[in-house]
Amino acid sequence: MTEKKYGFTTSVLHSDRSKSIEHGSLHRPVHTSAAFSGADASELAAVFQGRQSGYRYARQGNPTVGALEDRINRMEGGAATICFASGMAAIGSLFQSLLCAGDHVVSSVFLFGNTRHQLNTMSGLGVDVDFVDATDVSNIEKSLRDNTRIVFVETIANPRTQIADLEKIGKLCQERNILLAVDNTMTSPWLFRPKSIGAALSINSLTKFIGGHGNAMGGSVTDTGEFDWSGYPNIAEGFKKLSPEQRGHTQIRVRALRDFGACLGPESAHHLSIGAETLALRMERSGLNAMALAQMLEKEEVVTAVYYPGLSSHPQHELAARIFRGSGSMLSFEIDEKADFFACLNRLKIGVFASNLGDNRTLVNPVAHTIYYDMSEAARKEQGIARSLVRVSVGIEETEDLLGDFRQALSV
Repeated sequence: MTEKKYGFTTSVLHSDRSKSIEHGSLHRPVHTSAAFSGADASELAAVFQGRQSGYRYARQGNPTVGALEDRINRMEGGAATICFASGMAAIGSLFQSLLCAGDHVVSSVFLFGNTRHQLNTMSGLGVDVDFVDATDVSNIEKSLRDNTRIVFVETIANPRTQIADLEKIGKLCQERNILLAVDNTMTSPWLFRPKSIGAALSINSLTKFIGGHGNAMGGSVTDTGEFDWSGYPNIAEGFKKLSPEQRGHTQIRVRALRDFGACLGPESAHHLSIGAETLALRMERSGLNAMALAQMLEKEEVVTAVYYPGLSSHPQHELAARIFRGSGSMLSFEIDEKADFFACLNRLKIGVFASNLGDNRTLVNPVAHTIYYDMSEAARKEQGIARSLVRVSVGIEETEDLLGDFRQALSV
């Protein structure tokens, strides 16, 4: 396939054919080998030393995973992408590869619970972390220090849908030459590219919307090419021999995959790559369903609050409309405390009770009782997690079927 600038889905669909494939296969084959040989000892040495492209050991790279990395990189418009065994492996690898004891991180307080726990772990290793309300850039700015290395935010916060002040945070980080890492999972590269606001790194849990079918786990970190790595203080001496634009993603790849072994398996990479082909189609359909469901829930007597960026009532609605292609497929709502919380949910017939996101099926989760169960009441309050909060990852079912199911479940 001749290289040319195509639209999003066309580019994703045909990315495998940008390089020759054995036997005319439409997809990259699944390479299950744990090791890869050189034609001779000299070639193997050249691959190990980086003088020649190629693969050596599957922990550090695999052709099937490489094809997925190419695909995600096209989606993000990035300089380079590294894939991992899960989204949490991607985030953890980023922190472990780029931070040292004595460093400082400013993070949005509105975070997926496991990411919050991971940053707490980094605090125990000597990294100072401040959690702030990132919906206002001034809170980020007031927290910056001379040793601030990373600002970390989510696009649409999971599960309460707060949206960071992304444009202004991006501008601030560029002015101060601070690395901005954006978790793009809830929007996906179809709805938003963090590169557009000058973010240095874009993280995706591929398990979610990009994979889309709930059949494989994976994560990715994309170096957007927007950050000047020549001034980043934590680049190891060995990587300073590289050009500045190669240093960041090379250090993440080597330290995370070679040293920590957080590698993605080829079978999962293949599933995720196939799922990615229909990302735009699925996001458009599920986004329409999410909007319809959010509007319906606002009218339900037993529902006391609905959180969805597509609603005009959402505090960051105008920002979302300006910078995102759509409002996404995740919403959350609160049920009146006078109602029987679990009885309402248990009447659902189509909604599946599960903790994943981005599946083709609509998934429903009583947040405070499951994924935030081990978090303190104070921490849940800080993030706006009420005991009656329900997270919904909206799927691609027929809209009326979905609305009808929620109506009958919430009729009290």
